[in-house]
Amino acid sequence: MNKLLFSFICLLLYNYISPSYSLPLCTDLRAPFISKKALAFCPYNGRVCCDSSKDVQLQKAFEGMKISDTTCSSAVKSILCSTCDQFSAELFKVKSGSRPVPVLCNSTDASASSFCSSVWDSCQNIPITNSPFAPSLQTKAGGTKNSNSSLLTDFWQSKADFCEAYGGNSDKDSLCFNGEHVSLKKNETLQTPNGMCFEKIADGAYLNMVPHPDGSNRAFFSNQAGKIWLASIPDQDSGESMGLDESSPFADLTDEVYLDARYGMMGMAFHPDFAKNGRFFASYNCDKAKSPSCAGRCACNSDVGCDPSKINSDDNKQPCQYHSVVAEFSANGTAPNPSLAEKVKPSEVRRIFTMGLPFTANHGGQILFGPEDGYLYFMMGDGGSKGDSFNFAQNKKSLLGKIMRVDIDNIPSQEEISDLGHWGNYSVPRDNPYSQDKDLQPEIWALGLRDPWRCSFDSERPSYLICADVGQDQYEEVDIITKGGNYGWSMYEGPLRFKNASADDFMDPIFPVLGYRHSDINKEVGSAAISGGYVYRSKTDPCIYGSYLYGDLYAKNFWAAQENPYNSGNFTARGISFRCAHDSPLNCSSVPNSPLPALGYIFSFGQDNRKDTYVLTSTGVYRVVRPSRCNYTCSMEIARTAESPGPSAPSDGHVAKADLCSVLVLYCLLLLTSFIL
Repeated sequence: MNKLLFSFICLLLYNYISPSYSLPLCTDLRAPFISKKALAFCPYNGRVCCDSSKDVQLQKAFEGMKISDTTCSSAVKSILCSTCDQFSAELFKVKSGSRPVPVLCNSTDASASSFCSSVWDSCQNIPITNSPFAPSLQTKAGGTKNSNSSLLTDFWQSKADFCEAYGGNSDKDSLCFNGEHVSLKKNETLQTPNGMCFEKIADGAYLNMVPHPDGSNRAFFSNQAGKIWLASIPDQDSGESMGLDESSPFADLTDEVYLDARYGMMGMAFHPDFAKNGRFFASYNCDKAKSPSCAGRCACNSDVGCDPSKINSDDNKQPCQYHSVVAEFSANGTAPNPSLAEKVKPSEVRRIFTMGLPFTANHGGQILFGPEDGYLYFMMGDGGSKGDSFNFAQNKKSLLGKIMRVDIDNIPSQEEISDLGHWGNYSVPRDNPYSQDKDLQPEIWALGLRDPWRCSFDSERPSYLICADVGQDQYEEVDIITKGGNYGWSMYEGPLRFKNASADDFMDPIFPVLGYRHSDINKEVGSAAISGGYVYRSKTDPCIYGSYLYGDLYAKNFWAAQENPYNSGNFTARGISFRCAHDSPLNCSSVPNSPLPALGYIFSFGQDNRKDTYVLTSTGVYRVVRPSRCNYTCSMEIARTAESPGPSAPSDGHVAKADLCSVLVLYCLLLLTSFIL
């Protein structure tokens, strides 16, 4: 065995198992941006992943390669500059390890051209100094960078070997580089949903729904007052209602929670390993006048240029009398294992986060675990002052108007927490955008939000963190959240200019991918409030599969948004009609003088382990069901068979891929061990 073979095997492994990002992202996992100066060397414009400084670096690297052949030179230049492409994270498979070149398009069709083949044909016998194709650059296990001039044939025996390592195909779930900037093709066969059909499966008003982490047909529901219930979800077409006993909650946190129209328990999350460790988390508001444990720093402080004594109090309440809290609880000791727990004692294990709120509105409160990184995401509004008068959302020293990302599995000592100035018991992931800047809040993942109300990860594409953000008077928006992204508030309300500011005050906002004006649904100013939903991934209604579903608080409007081209981040929304099935397990009443079901207010959305989608409203829990049950037509709908209680098993293809990945990983480890020994 030699290092060349090791490099080849491991690069093959990277190509095979690397995750797909799909969404336009740069290699640092940030969103593409508009460069202040046009790039002089790399032929990219519009939204790019290189600024002028990076452009100069690439030019110097290229000139240092001293490539004499113009055809080879042109190909290598395009490969170097592909790091500026807005899809470079996907092209370079950045989470798979160090990769010096993008995936080169390698067609298996003999009649079609292959960029990988053309690179080999034009460069195989051309000397390249500091060649990016040197095997030592392919993996951290390789040697040091070789600065000598080299040929492709020095490292690769044939075109087939070269393209097996560097090549790949472009399809629905992955991209490859063909020598030019990535251009996605539009899907001309998008389904147009006829309407959305609901069944009512529970009474009761719930703000949150979280599927049980054990993968069963159970889910947790919580209300604003602070009670959590464990419910069993009936099969589709069973005619049964949801199994939830309101007299017997899983946990009762009402003694900890301050309840008012704008306060309460706003979020809950269960650790991905809850079935083993029993850890779960609640996000709620407390009143320091009533609870001694409700004590934290005020978000209005000198660090952010805010003086609490100068804030006009709401309802005769002192600034920061109310706090936003994330607390950890445990289901351990209540059953043989946490997965079997049906009732727990509400004793707090530790306080993850506490922050005083300067005003009485816009404090978000949702918490989610990232499906890939396992970190806790915490959505925080701008604090509630009209127009964000203190500019909290744009201030990187403030946590108001932000999405935070913290690590609750590696908690520092109390002394370290104090020294670091953290707001509770957590650590900060090293790849957070401001983790290394001591003058900024390292917890920040994204900024420029007004009042994020319900975010979700796409279960098929976890790089898509989609958040609805409640507007002030004119516009409701949906954003795709990326690392370090700035979503504009309060310089912009959605795509609309909100505040006048100089260019130095605000640069390059990320505008919403979806949204609607208040006037689109109601002529009264301030008469709308968005509630974010989910990308629909159930096969129950195939005509809305892959659409992002969301609605408005006042329950007269739902939208189904389709992405086209797929993976582009470009969405088109359609208002979608909705009905309640005549055979709904629980009776659906109607709005007086209207065919609409009386949903009341839309509080939130939910998704179970089968990926069925739910709407949580003030009148109950509604599930999306087969369209034909409401006499809607969907040509793709098929007869539904009975399902088992848990989610479906992976297909044979997925199992085979997982097995092969395991073999490849083991093989790489054995090879590496042999090199070391």
